[in-house]
Amino acid sequence: MKGNFSRAILVLALSATSAPAQAPSGGGDIAGSATTKVAAPVTGEEVYVQVCQACHMADAKGGSGAATIPALASNPRLATAGYPISLILRGRGAMPSLTDILVPAQIANVTGYIRTHFGNNYAAPVTVEDVARLAKPAH
Repeated sequence: MKGNFSRAILVLALSATSAPAQAPSGGGDIAGSATTKVAAPVTGEEVYVQVCQACHMADAKGGSGAATIPALASNPRLATAGYPISLILRGRGAMPSLTDILVPAQIANVTGYIRTHFGNNYAAPVTVEDVARLAKPAH
């Protein structure tokens, strides 16, 4: 149940940061006739703003309420890229797995972004190969 609630929050967060609705070529002044085109987030910052920020906050300091959201800011656990990658891939607690909304390049980009922003200085690059390696099921 908690995973479904978290996923619903993510969907709401994504729709709240969506680009404004664009009218179709036929006009669009009839109620319900507009379409929405949202560019998929590409950079780590775009992924953070559109997906992560809703829970972890704009300053990445997390918060508490219905759940405790850990701070990403100045977080020594981010020193190893595998830690945030694994959480994004598998989820934990109130954090859902994000593999159904993020592709490996987005996961690599957002991991690199949070590791080099918000008071974190873990500059080692994060690659799609790192994500793919951790995404493989353990044997």
